[in-house]
Amino acid sequence: MPISYNRLWKLMIDKNINKTKLRSQAGISSNAMAKLGKNESVQVEVLAKICNCLGCTMDDIMEVLPEGKE
Repeated sequence: MPISYNRLWKLMIDKNINKTKLRSQAGISSNAMAKLGKNESVQVEVLAKICNCLGCTMDDIMEVLPEGKE
């Protein structure tokens, strides 16, 4: 099931926050951030921490793509 985190990167630009700052403020590991950068699966807990930090919902940071649309 292909996942895209492009919405997260756009939201971070809008909020003027970089990956290092998000990782620190949300309390997530560099490994989790690397997985996000590769559009790989991460734990829901990681996504929840990001949402709490940015004040958004999971729909605001990710989308599930149809098969073959990676």
